[in-house]
Amino acid sequence: MTTAPAQPSRLREFWFYFRENRGAVIGLYIFAVFVFVAAMADIIAPYDPTEQFREHLLQPPFWQAGGSFAFPLGTDAVGRDMLSRLLHGARYSFYVGIVVVLIAASGGIVLGLIAGFAPRWLDAIIMRVMDIILAFPSLLLALVLVAVLGPSLTNAMIAIAIVLQPHYVRLTRASVMGERAKDYVTASRVTGAGLLRLMFVTVLPNCLSPIIVQAALSFSTAILDAAALGFLGMGAQPPTPEWGTMLAEAREFILRAWWVVTLPGLAILVTVLAINLMGDGLRDALDPKLRRS
Repeated sequence: MTTAPAQPSRLREFWFYFRENRGAVIGLYIFAVFVFVAAMADIIAPYDPTEQFREHLLQPPFWQAGGSFAFPLGTDAVGRDMLSRLLHGARYSFYVGIVVVLIAASGGIVLGLIAGFAPRWLDAIIMRVMDIILAFPSLLLALVLVAVLGPSLTNAMIAIAIVLQPHYVRLTRASVMGERAKDYVTASRVTGAGLLRLMFVTVLPNCLSPIIVQAALSFSTAILDAAALGFLGMGAQPPTPEWGTMLAEAREFILRAWWVVTLPGLAILVTVLAINLMGDGLRDALDPKLRRS
């Protein structure tokens, strides 16, 4: 008689604890919609996000007087369709989140593993550098880095990744220090496992739970910081339909055309809130101390 594989039971156990947090489930559904919109923006959007309809400048949404279903969410100051720009903006935000998390997490995990296994002097150097980075306000440091590198979406992503990296370094190092003294690591070392095998094969898989939670929260932070840099003119540059850049272009029309400011702001709010709720659910499901009996 064969036994069932362990992996499906682990997935069922994870989903059991995750779904107990209703906010996390709602966040997961909203995030799934966000991913779908980002992937299918070219098909869903009714117009090109940079196409201008000069005869429809600042046209209100369809439910207001003067609006029409041709532009369901209205148009901006140069006649571009707001719905199309918001849908394509989801793609840029998703791209920013993915790239920033990949860069910050990969670099932070490697440095954290090195700090956890390195001699005390090297560990001290790495952690003091991380402390220096953390001593600066994150957005201010990112703004300075972008000012040095030059305003663009790519440079904004690099700056945000550098700012977020110390969180991964500290988290990975703390997890490694807790795992190093356990018997399975000692046994692996006694059987002749090399340093790289100990770091990446033996210890790292057992440190992934808090890192996954941090990645989810960093995703929302990256979207917020990219929007903030875009609003300050240091991120994506016009006419890129990035939500922060859309806010910057529309701020002078806030009193006469509320939709050009409110809709991108709501898109940022809903997306970041959904990701944070999902991150809370991941924390509850992956941390044994927080699981309910």
